[in-house]
Amino acid sequence: MERRFTFKDFSLFAFMTLLFVTVLLSMYMVDRQWEKMTEMQRTMEEQAGDLRELRETIRSVDQRIRSAPRNLSLTEKVDETASAPSAFQRATEASRKADFAHGDWRVTAFNVGLKTITPLVSADAYAADVQSYAIESLIARNPETLEWEGLIAKDWHVSDDGLTFTFQLRNDVRFSDGQPLEASDVEFTFSFIMNETIAAPRSRAFYEKIERVSATDKYQVVFTFKEPYFNSLSLAGGIGVLPRHFYEPYLSEPEKFNQSKGLLLGSGPYRLKDPTGWSPDKGFVELERNPRYWGPVLPAFDRLIWKVIENDSARLTTFRNGEIDTYSARPVEYRKLLQDDELTARTQNFEYMSPTAGYSYIGWNQKRNEKPTRFADKRVRQAMTYLADRQRIIDEIFLGYAEAAISPFNPRSKQHAPELTPREFNLEKAQQLLTEAGYADRDGDGILEDGHGEKFEFELVYFQDNEDTKRMVLFLKDLYGRAGVLLKPKPTEWAVLIDLIKKQDFEAITLGWTSGIETDIYQMFHGSQAIPGGDNFVNYRNKKLDTLIEQARATVVEDQRMPLWQECERILHEDQPYTFLMRRKSLIFVDRRIQNLEITKLGLNVSAVPVEIYVPAALQRYTP
Repeated sequence: MERRFTFKDFSLFAFMTLLFVTVLLSMYMVDRQWEKMTEMQRTMEEQAGDLRELRETIRSVDQRIRSAPRNLSLTEKVDETASAPSAFQRATEASRKADFAHGDWRVTAFNVGLKTITPLVSADAYAADVQSYAIESLIARNPETLEWEGLIAKDWHVSDDGLTFTFQLRNDVRFSDGQPLEASDVEFTFSFIMNETIAAPRSRAFYEKIERVSATDKYQVVFTFKEPYFNSLSLAGGIGVLPRHFYEPYLSEPEKFNQSKGLLLGSGPYRLKDPTGWSPDKGFVELERNPRYWGPVLPAFDRLIWKVIENDSARLTTFRNGEIDTYSARPVEYRKLLQDDELTARTQNFEYMSPTAGYSYIGWNQKRNEKPTRFADKRVRQAMTYLADRQRIIDEIFLGYAEAAISPFNPRSKQHAPELTPREFNLEKAQQLLTEAGYADRDGDGILEDGHGEKFEFELVYFQDNEDTKRMVLFLKDLYGRAGVLLKPKPTEWAVLIDLIKKQDFEAITLGWTSGIETDIYQMFHGSQAIPGGDNFVNYRNKKLDTLIEQARATVVEDQRMPLWQECERILHEDQPYTFLMRRKSLIFVDRRIQNLEITKLGLNVSAVPVEIYVPAALQRYTP
């Protein structure tokens, strides 16, 4: 007998389905409540520990007050401790605005997948951006005056010979796990960096001019330099202080540190929820506000989030949807977006050439697998620069939102030799140089060959998800082809690209360097840095340049130092270890709800630390 599906059966099926969904939702809610309870327990434990320490501090201060002579010295010390560092002036002014409010998240995106955010191990600007919110230095540069101001250090003194820098630290600074930051942590940071078992060759290149760092008191640390160095204060005061208690255990197992992905703990305004738990497979980086932050102003945002969105189109779509708060536009996008009334109604746009703007380049590797390459010949490198029509690249791909780079030095800085100008496109000159270097089309196929009959072809490594770079490489392929040089584009994932650099396993590569107020070129172009893991990964060596770099770095008087930098620039302009491509304008859109944005001498303050920006309560999007 055939059985039919009756209304009773349907009702029973619907009831069971509803029951199943209800059970699933209940389980989900229980999990959420459990997570919240776990988080509350963690927070309460931290607060309980802080309260215990606070009671001990109050008891200690009370005993000191009762036993101290009745004079002003103790009061002056208390007031001095409570005073706000000058580096917080702008953040303090922002916090006093009528619409200032704590809360909300700042959500941005990286166009590359981070391999690691562990300090020293990481080697890119993206990881450095994350670290800047978690790890602090002794001093910070004022974005308006460009003068140095105290941060962790409340004062400092320089010896008459310029070799000794003594910093007095604040006594109220704590790491995000509650442990106090003391001079011994600064001393440890230097020794940790200089330990050869730690994979930090780039940082060691910076700090090798320091002879020693000594904690001479609980809150006093002394930096002693081996010789005068023009950037001594920046070098010593700019060291990112690592907590000894957290990082020291890795000295006994350095490979665990060197291979780590997310060991991040410091005294900054934000922290990793788990300072050992981040990994690249998360697909984003999230920092939470440090509840123990010592600064006079707590940063506004509850969280900072960096999503990894490598595809340009996907990143723009995410910004259009309001899922990220900032977007650094490609020139072709920028012009179109300015005509988008819906987008401009809810965003702010900023267009500027930062005084610290970095530069893009093509690096010509001069030695690979211990053998000289064709790019070891200066004439070949010069020819490659003559073939790179930078002005057309700027006009046609970057729509004029850039300027041709001459060298590592900003053309508006005192380091620049004013008579030098970018090499303009010159096919005939390039062909002449290549002929002099022994290249000719020996078999009539349109491709040059060297004296051994090997064709002039090479791979150009570039980051695969940057559309403008991709277009530029294809453009360069056509330009080089006119001279009989075969460029083979090699699109590469970011993590793989970083590995190729460390191993110096490439022929040519296009990337960019960040820059500063005064650029020290030692790590990129000094011959001693042409080592595995070093930043002179194109294996460039020029003894005269090495000597000039050393002299410039040792010359403290600016008027005497600048002619030395200018001579360095003349050598680099002649040798062309890089084809210096361009310096690009920043073209940035920011969600309109974010307030207190300003272009300073260091650029847009959207990433400034101490944090100056905020979202008024009425405009906040993300709530607990």
